[in-house]
Amino acid sequence: QVRLVESGGGSVQIGGSLTLSCAASRGTFSNYYYYMAWFRQPPGKERERVAGIDSNGITTYAEDVKGRFTVSKDNAKTTLYLQMNNLKPDDTAMYYCAKGKSWATRSSLSPDDFAYWGQGTQVTVSS
Repeated sequence: QVRLVESGGGSVQIGGSLTLSCAASRGTFSNYYYYMAWFRQPPGKERERVAGIDSNGITTYAEDVKGRFTVSKDNAKTTLYLQMNNLKPDDTAMYYCAKGKSWATRSSLSPDDFAYWGQGTQVTVSS
């Protein structure tokens, strides 16, 4: 069973930085193709994918975070990361990591394409 646990959220000022971590249970980063992603959900809005990385290390980003966010993974630690720089108020949200279903690829934007989710970590950006 895949278990995902996020950490690293908090409150920062505009322009600040945070690094989120997602510790995954053993075997989550399998020998087969898989896709991992970070989603966020602002209050009252739908969950959206902000960044993803596949088993080959290929990354994808939403347009509004390109150049500011970096997704990475450490296979040995079975941990997914999201480095967030130059944070803006619009980045305020609950952030979740997720593992895609067997068919999920970097084209998978819908939460319905993801089978496993962490509990989320809150990021708040204010002036």
